[in-house]
Amino acid sequence: MILQNSEFPTDIQKLKVAIVHEWFVNYAGSERVVEQMLELFPEAELFSIVDFLPDSERGFLKGKKANTTLIQKLPFAKKHFRNYFPMFPIAVESHDLRGYDLVLSSSHMVAKGLIVNQEQLHICYCHSPCRYAWDLYHQYLQEAGLNSGIKGFLAQFFLHKLRIWDQISTPRVHHFIANSEYIGRRIKHVYKRDYEVVYPPVDVNRFSPVEQKDDYYFAASRLVPYKKIDLIVEAFAKMPNRKLVLVGSGSDESKIKKLLTPNIEFRKEVDAPGFLKLMSRAKAFVFAAEEDFGITIAEAQAAGTAVVAFGKGGASEIVIDGKTGVLFWEQTSESLCAAIEKFENIQPTFSAQNISQNAQRFSNQKFRDGLMQFLNRKWTEFKS
Repeated sequence: MILQNSEFPTDIQKLKVAIVHEWFVNYAGSERVVEQMLELFPEAELFSIVDFLPDSERGFLKGKKANTTLIQKLPFAKKHFRNYFPMFPIAVESHDLRGYDLVLSSSHMVAKGLIVNQEQLHICYCHSPCRYAWDLYHQYLQEAGLNSGIKGFLAQFFLHKLRIWDQISTPRVHHFIANSEYIGRRIKHVYKRDYEVVYPPVDVNRFSPVEQKDDYYFAASRLVPYKKIDLIVEAFAKMPNRKLVLVGSGSDESKIKKLLTPNIEFRKEVDAPGFLKLMSRAKAFVFAAEEDFGITIAEAQAAGTAVVAFGKGGASEIVIDGKTGVLFWEQTSESLCAAIEKFENIQPTFSAQNISQNAQRFSNQKFRDGLMQFLNRKWTEFKS
């Protein structure tokens, strides 16, 4: 039975809660998690390494400002705070959390490493163990040009230190929540800890399923190497009779523009209504990255749009292969082309309503219910 928020025991609603997030600089997937945590605990205090959100964009934080660290005041931190990453462990440990009953960390790097005492329950919602210190370590060094030279040596040295600290700080977490089974397996591998999955919140109510689709495929993403947008563009360059609309910006933009062919329409950005229309009217949404979860995949499904996606990572937990989309299993343009061909053959069997219904598993309410049930159970165990 799914409990409504009002049905949860009042003792957990009255707890003094701290929410710790790595940083507040934009509104993306991990910030949506914090947003929904605040829906459950509107009186909670926020903590982060830095908080550079302008006042006009603080709505999802209910106007709150985070308690920050020394890094907030360091030179050039507003634009280059990530350059101070060797100091992040010390920074997160500097948060004074005395007096809080429940500490929720939203962590993809160091937020889980905060210090609590024996009277405090620490639950980590883990978006991923630090990717560039662990499983994406060699890929990150190669793509950043840091696999040789003095800068490379320093980067490898500090990432080595970060891995040691990451392991040492793991016992400070009482319980891990993973944002997908895929990340849960990574938690098990890196931290040797058990986990439970609560899928991240997706605002599925923003989208309405559209049965009548237009004759184009859609891709939207930050244009950075691991998103594999170049792979998508290369695939559609081989299929000149199929149109792709691509929306995104990022460090790979100039590289992507050089690969464009006449059947690919590139837009650096679109407004919210334009994005909704493109997502809802697309024949299919195309995704080639190995993602921890993949909120845009779930959004596409909410819009009743089939998804053609790389099958490793969170996509395999969102897309039902052959029923709400098509998965491909090699990150190559050839594999993607074959998946598009398969999709074209079975497209008439897809129903926008069925696809949209699949996405309801990831709604904001499902997240809040799942998280609250977990917290209530663990708090009861902790105090017994």
